[in-house]
Amino acid sequence: MVVPRTPQRMEKLKEDLNIFILDDSNIHQTTAVSTFAEGVTDLERRSSPVRIPLTPPLIRPLENGGDGSPIMLNRIVPIGNGTDQASQLKIIGPSNGTDRMNQHVATVGNPHGEHRGNCCGTALRIDSINIESLISDDEYFPNNDIPDDPHFSDLVYSAEIAIDAGIYPERIYQGSSGSYFVKNPANKVVAVFKPKDEEPYGRLNPKWTKWMHKLCCPCCFGRACLIPNQGYLSEAGASLVDQKLNLNIVPKTRVVRLVSETFNYPRIDRQKARIKKTIKERIPAARFNRMSLPPKTGSFQLFVDSFKDADYWLRRFEQEPLPTRLSQKFQLQFERLVVLDYIIRNTDRGNDNWLIKYEQPTIVSHVNGSTPNGIPRSSSRLEMTENTDWNLVQLPEIRIAAIDNGLAFPFKHPDSWRAYPYHWAWLPQAKVPFSQDIKDLILPSLSDLNFVEELCNELYELFRQDKGFDRGLFERQMSVMRGQILNLTQALKDGKSPVQLVQMPAVIVERSKVNPGSARFFSFQQRFQNKSPFFSWC
Repeated sequence: MVVPRTPQRMEKLKEDLNIFILDDSNIHQTTAVSTFAEGVTDLERRSSPVRIPLTPPLIRPLENGGDGSPIMLNRIVPIGNGTDQASQLKIIGPSNGTDRMNQHVATVGNPHGEHRGNCCGTALRIDSINIESLISDDEYFPNNDIPDDPHFSDLVYSAEIAIDAGIYPERIYQGSSGSYFVKNPANKVVAVFKPKDEEPYGRLNPKWTKWMHKLCCPCCFGRACLIPNQGYLSEAGASLVDQKLNLNIVPKTRVVRLVSETFNYPRIDRQKARIKKTIKERIPAARFNRMSLPPKTGSFQLFVDSFKDADYWLRRFEQEPLPTRLSQKFQLQFERLVVLDYIIRNTDRGNDNWLIKYEQPTIVSHVNGSTPNGIPRSSSRLEMTENTDWNLVQLPEIRIAAIDNGLAFPFKHPDSWRAYPYHWAWLPQAKVPFSQDIKDLILPSLSDLNFVEELCNELYELFRQDKGFDRGLFERQMSVMRGQILNLTQALKDGKSPVQLVQMPAVIVERSKVNPGSARFFSFQQRFQNKSPFFSWC
């Protein structure tokens, strides 16, 4: 059961004015900063925004107040003119008429009061007069609470508890981006987290393959049809489309924020976290907006058990064909994958980016009313016949899971170097015409213009939370998706196969206002893309 996060936590902190709060937003750099360590170059001095010694701060003991009670700290400000006394901080307590409180000075990082040149200047100034402005609501009330899906919120919360307990996410060494297996307090993998800044072309990607790609082949760097560093939104968007069409092949995915020491962080963020920890150890009354490393925004996809790469099972199926009924079930699952990939225009669907779960039928012998050693309690043959269920058959199961949807939702069809085809188009299942089951499942929805616009609006609410969101590029993404939906609808009505579907010409359906002064009525214009990529087979 998740403990509700009520505003009482904020009120309790706001009412307690006898603490001082240190926060990055309250650290102001006013002069040039120099390092405390010897042997540091001038270039490092100029490039470092702020440097504070990592040695534990030494705080001189404070005298008691006039009434004999200990003096509580309220704020810390620098003293001096920012030159010779810059490494000293004045501790100012609550205003109770005691002037001698202003005489107590805490020397940070230098117990003997020695100064090494222009050491820090007035680099550290912490002011907490207005305590409400120092407490971040986002820190105490994160965006991981999903009202419409409490079960998913519970899973995310369990992952946060596990991280606090030292059960950190583990990096997945396959792939070209920074992705992590997230665990619960029972040390069981429950999800896969992909941070935004560790995507294939993100600035903190821990893998070197894409860095070499950018260095050695800049002309083919990235995918010109995709918006950079929005793969986490694409992962969540694919899950949204999957749920909207009741395909149920994409593990549920949402955008969340997580913090873990195993994530890839820049050095300055780790140094700041260590400084806060050191101050907290020396001054237990200190409060920070954020004690740990900064949270990372990314996609949180639920982990699926007992699934293997599609390539493994497809090879097995070539040698050991499936039974007729099970083959029809697999065909329906495959058609759902085709529908999803075609609508979102996935440019990275190889046989290793979708999974298959196949449980072969087994016969289980089960005896009701038997003792632990298998001997029936009754020796009567009639009673054994009535109380015994023989040869219970566990029915076979086959399912598909579409993972790795980060390279979807292009703002144009591929028209540069590569075509990025759908690799499932070469499978024998792609030559079978779409079944009536898939038509009954999605055709009524895709034929409804209001449903399509509702889907676009929900994707808009999802994509707009990115800091680099561009409304114009989003409209182009939706134009491509509408064109894909138009082709798919026509192919379903004409009884075509997935192979014939991917051979249809690329269509773009753009939205334009009927009346320039109206914001309600729109018209749609259809056009074909004539430009083709240089390589059409890859």
